[in-house]
Amino acid sequence: MLKTNAQTGNRVSPVSKRKTLGARVWDCKILILMCTPAILFFVVFSYIPMPGAYIAFTDFKYNLGIFGSRFVGLENFRFLVVSGKLWQLTRNTILYNLAFIVLGNVLQIFVAILLNEIRNKWFKKVTQTIMFLPYFISAVLVGFLAYNILNFDFGFIPGVVKAMGGEPPRFYGNPAVWPFIIVAAHLWQSTGYGSIVYFAAIMGIDTTIYEAAEIDGANAVQRIFHIILPSLKPTMVILILFSIGGILKGNFGLFYNLVGTANAALQPMTDIIETYVFRSLMSQFNFSYSAAAGLYQSAVGFVIVMTANWVIKRIERDYALF
Repeated sequence: MLKTNAQTGNRVSPVSKRKTLGARVWDCKILILMCTPAILFFVVFSYIPMPGAYIAFTDFKYNLGIFGSRFVGLENFRFLVVSGKLWQLTRNTILYNLAFIVLGNVLQIFVAILLNEIRNKWFKKVTQTIMFLPYFISAVLVGFLAYNILNFDFGFIPGVVKAMGGEPPRFYGNPAVWPFIIVAAHLWQSTGYGSIVYFAAIMGIDTTIYEAAEIDGANAVQRIFHIILPSLKPTMVILILFSIGGILKGNFGLFYNLVGTANAALQPMTDIIETYVFRSLMSQFNFSYSAAAGLYQSAVGFVIVMTANWVIKRIERDYALF
């Protein structure tokens, strides 16, 4: 619809008032400058390497290069499917990440609520600091500690069992126990850090709501279930969406340092996509299979995050990422 200019009486289209792209960029120059390091990071490490995905469709040879190697189409993907590796890697990666997401968020919310209920400020700060420290411990050190606790020959737990006259367990030969060990190690390392986000969200709740609830006779449990948990819902949904986006991306540092990639006895329960890609590159020197697994991981992960965002948008549009 055309509008009339008050001074000249001429009709001016609203479209003509819109700024050009260059003008909008110039208006936001400070924000763009602040975002430049992040933009460069993704350009250099995410977009420039994209042509390398072509390796997944070739029989890669070092002397021929990426685009000189023979094109084999979907042959590398067919090998992953026929060998059974694709299903095993996908199953392990998704199940581990589901355990990380579900148990991690439950524990983080629980810890954040506990911290909020602590009235002694000094004790609260000390507790936060102690719980935050495991996040900064290297996965190498976590693997070292686990090895010294679980090793059959001189580990702490087998040593205690042996001293009590029992048969010491062989953790590194029993794949059934490792899902529990890996999940426990991840939760120990990440719960303190993740609880900070929920604790900050709790701090943002209007204190007058608590006061009104206390006047109405609500106890601590009722305030938690009727005030805190509903207020944490947007934060929880967004964090879960971000986590779902990486549901096919395992914690390589944790898996590599806890289990390694050479223990064939544990691979049925501990092998994920990242460890398979690493083993294919470093042990078998097979770039084609590793690139195929990596491309499959990215494509399926993209579909999962888009689907999850679509479902959230259908349920509660305000909680969707886009």
